[in-house]
Amino acid sequence: MSATPQKNRASRRVLAAAAGLATVGALVAAMPAGAHGRGHGHGGDHGHGHHTPARTVDVQLLSFNDLHGNLEPPAGSAGTVTETQADGTTKAIPAGGVEYLASSLRTARKGHPYSITAAGGDMVGASPLLSGLFHDEPTIEALNKIDLDVTSVGNHEFDEGATELARLQNGGCHPVEGCYEKGKKFPGADFPYLAANVTSEKTGKPILKPYTVWKKNGVKIGFIGVTLEGTPNIVTANGVKGLKFHDEVETINKYAKELDRQGVKSIVALIHEGGLPASASYNYDCDSPGGGDGISGPITDIAKGITPKVDALVTGHTHQAYVCTIPDPAGNPRLVTSAASFGRLYTDTTLTYDRRTGDIVRTAVKGSGKHGSKHHGSQPSNPVSANHLVSRDQAPAKDMTDLIARWNTLAAPISNRPQGYISADINGRGSTAPEKPLGDLIADAQLEGLAPADKGGAVVAFMNPGGIRADLVYKASGSEGDGVVTYGESFTVQPFTNMMNVVDLTGAQLISALQQQVSGSNEASPKILQVSKGLTYTLDMTRSGADRVVTDTIKLNGEAIDPAKTYRVAMNEFLAGGGDGFAALGEGTNKLVGASDLDLFNAYLAAHSTASSPLAPPATDRITVVQ
Repeated sequence: MSATPQKNRASRRVLAAAAGLATVGALVAAMPAGAHGRGHGHGGDHGHGHHTPARTVDVQLLSFNDLHGNLEPPAGSAGTVTETQADGTTKAIPAGGVEYLASSLRTARKGHPYSITAAGGDMVGASPLLSGLFHDEPTIEALNKIDLDVTSVGNHEFDEGATELARLQNGGCHPVEGCYEKGKKFPGADFPYLAANVTSEKTGKPILKPYTVWKKNGVKIGFIGVTLEGTPNIVTANGVKGLKFHDEVETINKYAKELDRQGVKSIVALIHEGGLPASASYNYDCDSPGGGDGISGPITDIAKGITPKVDALVTGHTHQAYVCTIPDPAGNPRLVTSAASFGRLYTDTTLTYDRRTGDIVRTAVKGSGKHGSKHHGSQPSNPVSANHLVSRDQAPAKDMTDLIARWNTLAAPISNRPQGYISADINGRGSTAPEKPLGDLIADAQLEGLAPADKGGAVVAFMNPGGIRADLVYKASGSEGDGVVTYGESFTVQPFTNMMNVVDLTGAQLISALQQQVSGSNEASPKILQVSKGLTYTLDMTRSGADRVVTDTIKLNGEAIDPAKTYRVAMNEFLAGGGDGFAALGEGTNKLVGASDLDLFNAYLAAHSTASSPLAPPATDRITVVQ
């Protein structure tokens, strides 16, 4: 699931992102009388001066994650969320886009003087061209306008390295490309990026702030932000150069203790790592007791290890929607949330703050307030939380519409250039199959571009699934016409601008690489490489580990792979560095560096399609899957 980010060279336009911003919404109790406030909402006490201030204050926490620079509503399946209907059927609902996210958050804040907006990382990186072309400055500007209070870093914040991340935080024009708008200097993020578990190898200190404390009228809530410890495995080596990534649990526990010593008793952890709920519906009850219900994945063990001093976990990375409770080490239920991606959802959580203890009230009783069926007299669960749809039926936020139009004007000359033609949707990110139609197309483009002897002499190409950030959608995204693939659309599919490599690998190493798709670090969540035409094999998912790859079925152009023979293999620089757990691919020799993945993809579209003879989706018959 990990997005495989790859770093951009400063001199290249790269920024990828298909993840989205997700968010959460929750039922929020009415403000107690006597809670005065300034902030995103409207002040609280309307003339009830004779009341003493209430002991508790309801603090609204709005959160989302994995926006990946999706300012415009994502196209195709990336722009919908699954909703379970009253009769049990599911429906895909269009959602997302910052014009609607801004409206949703602003509406949600009304009547809540104590409101905080937080994010779980991957705000930028792997972004569509509108943001990626400008090194994600447009997204930071949008998040400033949305009044984001704080976010953790995600793995994609490191796509262009620590120096570029510092620029996004502190401002200043791009070191190579300069300022994009005359007379305007990029101001940077006016919210803190937290990176508690990322330290400099030189100094041993965090490269950005580890935590921040939100304060209002005596209410204090601490936020600690971390990214997944495995970030170096899913970012190109240049992106994480000079950095150390530490254990999420140990880091959060260390800083929770520090906050506690400072008198900050209410703490929220922002964690760029996530889980997999049993249902893909955003309105699934993650705490329903049925067999096979609930949530699995890395966040479950992380949540069980984080000190009870932390009151709630806002998570991300897996692009899933969930509001779950996982017991803390003391056995008390604790909220763990994620709002899908691309700004399609937001989470709304009510944190009840006790002024006397300075802590969040966490009750052990699980109420069903979010379903409206709470029994009379029963204690609702606390905190109360729910995910809410960022509907496109509401009025868009005018300041976001204007922001998008301004950057689109700058991007248009590049973005709107036609690259090729397709006869139907060619699914990549939106395909759940091991072999994806767009994966085949990308691998074929890489093989064709690098097969000539002077270009590397490749005989096979591999593409990592996480590097495919979107679908190629038949319906026009602008005025180009249906079936036309623009540069902006092809960029959105492959926004990292990875340079291609061709290397020597033995047949034995090729077989090992295919086995690493389903074993080692990829055993629990397989990463199936997309393969160029001519490579065929059987994947038997009824077996376990490396045995899932049926070795005697692996053939190249009908001939069995010879373990002793040497093959010229094309792949992007991320895979050639052993990324995503493919150590065998990192063992290549006689490396030749070719054109970028995006250039080869666009060249293939131009060579193989015309308006009258568009490309059809490939047949996906290279990998035979036994379930």
